Amino acid sequence: MGSFQLEDFAAGWIGGAASVIIGHPLDTVKVFGFFKGMSFPLASIAVYNSVVFGVFSNTQRFLSQHHCREPEASGSRTLSDLLLASMVAGVVSVGLGAPVDLIKIRLQMQTQPFREANLALKPQAVALGKQPIYQGPVHCIATIVRTEGLAGMYRGVGAMLLRDVPGYCLYFIPYVFLNDWITPEACTGPNPCAVWLAGGMAGAISWGTATPMDVVKSRLQADGVYLNKYKGVLDCISQSYQKEGLKVFFRGITVNAVRGFPMSAAMFLGYELSLQAIRGDHTVTNA
Repeated sequence: MGSFQLEDFAAGWIGGAASVIIGHPLDTVKVFGFFKGMSFPLASIAVYNSVVFGVFSNTQRFLSQHHCREPEASGSRTLSDLLLASMVAGVVSVGLGAPVDLIKIRLQMQTQPFREANLALKPQAVALGKQPIYQGPVHCIATIVRTEGLAGMYRGVGAMLLRDVPGYCLYFIPYVFLNDWITPEACTGPNPCAVWLAGGMAGAISWGTATPMDVVKSRLQADGVYLNKYKGVLDCISQSYQKEGLKVFFRGITVNAVRGFPMSAAMFLGYELSLQAIRGDHTVTNA
């Protein structure tokens, strides 16, 4: 079988959908009904994770196969392969994920007033938000492109690269090793309990450590709606630190880590089990 496999993309889509269904209520419970407004996250995050998992799995498989001359050793994994595959997935994810995150944050600013404090907007700016600027995802995209150009869709991309490249390294690598460690030796396929636990722990680690740069990314992406105050990543970090201290970069770290566990557990479980079902056998390569 060739190194490139479409099954990973399909399984990643299913895993992404599962994570949204599990995680969306946790993201919106403070404001409105559990599943209100889930259509955009469900569609976008499912596609996003399809790409991320597909790119990671195929890159890792390609590297493994071309590092090993013996065909029987082609399935082996090394830390360097996992590291490079995670970095590639992180870079690719930003190209697709930056606009998705931007739209999500812009729309949340209209429906979730409590977020304004986290984005450091002035009270009068929050008051202006009572009249929605965006009527929905499509209108949001059109407005951003019209007022900020295509480059506006990638506002905060530098911070997102600094978040996602190391973030995916701390996502896939812990998952692979934890899953291998927890899975019973006699098990020839994905063990649901091991996948759930390893995936959840990987998600908590990744989201917890990504919190500081996620704060910066969110502020940069929110910038330009009510105020225009940041010149770039370093300026955002500098201003945030000067006004609010070091603790600002760890705001929400507990929530991110706790929320990351069930979302990632559902993600990896959906991925592994659907991949097994698609292939119709038990020879599933972890992530």
